[in-house]
Amino acid sequence: MKIWIDILTPKQLLFSEPIIEKLGKKYDLLCTSRDYEEVSKLAKIRGLDLIFVGKHGGGDKKSKLKASIDRMEKLSKKIKTFSPDIAISFCSPEAARISFGLGIKHIAFCDSPHANAVMRLTLPLIQKLLIPQVISKKEFTTYGIDEKNIIQYKAIDAVVTIQRKVNQDAKLPFKNNSKKNILIRVEEEEASYTSKSSKIIPIIKKIGMDFTNENIVVLGRYTKQIENLQKIIGKKVKIVKMSYDGKHLLSNTDVFIGSGGTMTAESALMGIPTISYDAVPNIIENFLVKKSLVKRETNPNNISRHIKKIFESNNNQSHKRAETIRKQMEDPIQKLIQTIKE
Repeated sequence: MKIWIDILTPKQLLFSEPIIEKLGKKYDLLCTSRDYEEVSKLAKIRGLDLIFVGKHGGGDKKSKLKASIDRMEKLSKKIKTFSPDIAISFCSPEAARISFGLGIKHIAFCDSPHANAVMRLTLPLIQKLLIPQVISKKEFTTYGIDEKNIIQYKAIDAVVTIQRKVNQDAKLPFKNNSKKNILIRVEEEEASYTSKSSKIIPIIKKIGMDFTNENIVVLGRYTKQIENLQKIIGKKVKIVKMSYDGKHLLSNTDVFIGSGGTMTAESALMGIPTISYDAVPNIIENFLVKKSLVKRETNPNNISRHIKKIFESNNNQSHKRAETIRKQMEDPIQKLIQTIKE
């Protein structure tokens, strides 16, 4: 059997690793991606051999459309030649359209029903959708997929991505080992589902002012975004491009402040004290808040106070809570293998 896997984001790449490892032993795989700096850098770090076709469309709607059409044209030729029996994606619009056009069965994963544009472009065209059980099937059926074609698993996706092994000798952006490490992830600016108002700048300014004796590292996403942050924030904090393995960074972090996305979920399940400034409200972040693995806070003064409390407490309750919840989760990859067989 031949299987095509289309991987578009860093989170998708990390989630795909065990899929590639397990399916690659039995099936002929073709793994594709697009020219997107965070993905290409992470693929290099993780040693994954991807075929890059097309590019990320950026933040503008017209450029997104042009990039998608261009990628579809180039990619469809490769897929037609490879002739897969099954396609696996994470709701890739190009994979959905090409699979539909070439008559290839398509299985997709998704934990982001809030990504309205992507859902509308993919869900009516796929055969099976795999989702975390904490998300209701109704969140997806509204986009045109039948409930009977949605399969739930008792886990969130971060339970897969945090299993990866990391190179502990790799360089980190934290300078002084005797200080506490505060890691801040800025929000996604170029996804179709995000608003362009930034919540993070006043938070960074407050943390930079209150924790001058600690290592503060801000993880940016795009060159322009980083340049803007450096102009606004100055040199009080270290602002870097994400060119590290996130798990390695988090395992050396004392407090993580995230936008509520992938790294927020990974940090929470790893038992690291985690604050979400809720840039993109979503069901997974809500689940983690309810389980007391994440503290949701948008007020800079309250965030600063909460960090101080964490540094003063020195207990490992976060790790214990995270371990208990991880043990209750199943492996979503087994659900995928079962779905392929069926």
